Amino acid sequence: MTTQKTEYDSVTDSNALTLTLASLATSSTLVAGRNSAIVSNVTNKYLDYLVSGQITVGTTPTVNTKILVYAYAPIKVVSGTFTYPIATATALTESDAAATFEANQLYQLRLAAAINVIATSDRAYPILPFSIAQLFGGSVPLKWGLFVTHNTAVNLNATAGNHWLHWQGITRTIT
Repeated sequence: MTTQKTEYDSVTDSNALTLTLASLATSSTLVAGRNSAIVSNVTNKYLDYLVSGQITVGTTPTVNTKILVYAYAPIKVVSGTFTYPIATATALTESDAAATFEANQLYQLRLAAAINVIATSDRAYPILPFSIAQLFGGSVPLKWGLFVTHNTAVNLNATAGNHWLHWQGITRTIT
C-alpha cells in the first residue's frame, strides 16, 4: 500500500516575502497600495504555497475599515518575459513597489484576505494561512506576488518589524 504525505520546504523556518508595509498610506477607495516582490516557482515547482502574516495599523484607525491582501500572477509569458496585471497604465513589476489601480482593474487580482479593522491604535492583525494554488484554480502559477491596500484613514504602523508576510512551499511524497 502506498502512502501520500505532505512535505513542507522547511519545518523550522518560513520564507519572508519582500513587501514594504511600514507607513503605507491609506487609500479611501482601496486601489492604491503596494505590491510585493515576486515569488518564483520556476525552479522549486511547489504544488502549493501557504502564505500567512501580520499587518499592524497605525495610530487611531477608523472603525469598520479594511485591510485587503490580493494575490496576482503573470498574465502572459513570451520568450521568458513575464507580463503582470496592469495598474492604471503600467504593469506591475517583479519588485516591491507602490502601485495604484483604477477601480475596474482589481478584477485582475485574487482576494486572499480581508481584515475588518477596529479603532485600536497599533493593533496587529494576523493573516491566517491561505493557499496560493486555491486562489488560482488549483495550480500554482510560475510566479506570484501580493498586493496590499487599506482604507483605515491613517498610515500603517511605521515600524517595519510590525508587518510581515511569509510563505512555505508544499510538495507531496509517495512512499
